[in-house]
Amino acid sequence: MTNVLFVQGNPKSVEQSVSLQLGQHFVETFQAASANTVVSTLDLYSDFIPLIDADVVTGWGKLAAQQDLSPEEAQKVQRLGELVDQFLASDVLVFAAPLWNFGYPPMVKAYMDAVAVAGKTFQYSPQGPVGLTRGKRAVILESRGGFYSGDAQNFLHSANYLKGFLGFLGVTEVETVFAEGLNFDPSKADEILAAAKGRAAQLAQTMAKQPEAALV
Repeated sequence: MTNVLFVQGNPKSVEQSVSLQLGQHFVETFQAASANTVVSTLDLYSDFIPLIDADVVTGWGKLAAQQDLSPEEAQKVQRLGELVDQFLASDVLVFAAPLWNFGYPPMVKAYMDAVAVAGKTFQYSPQGPVGLTRGKRAVILESRGGFYSGDAQNFLHSANYLKGFLGFLGVTEVETVFAEGLNFDPSKADEILAAAKGRAAQLAQTMAKQPEAALV
């Protein structure tokens, strides 16, 4: 059994979002190529993703001190625990998000904060932090309005940032698919999307055919 977690990082509908269309196409292709697959979808804009706010910080402190939490604190802390457990139970992580102002939408960062938990997804050691989620694979599907090459790449804080973050947690097998230049020439947007879908489908088929033993 392969557990795929599809993380959607765009508040738009699938019909309006290129990144979500790419993600959906990847997941559907993966599932068609591997019948022994279960897909869970996490919509970062419709599902409850707590921010690391005063309730959460205070709640964590109370837990450490074995004190009772307020209802608000308990709800948020419990939900963060559920998100970490879901992350840990996944074999393949699929992230779909657009590039906004050189980075990802804010709820993508909120999710990264939610799953970066010392003792669960990483730990500190005498040699420094060590990721605890080895054996997972990830795919980042990103839509971009413009083109980013050469010095322009220095402005990007999206896929490379997420890839580095996942590596910190131990997920070192990370693939990327970009639909780039969508707004540069709108007349070519459909062509760009079709090409990106082709790359996503090819990647999904390749990953789905890998033996399940590669995921442990």
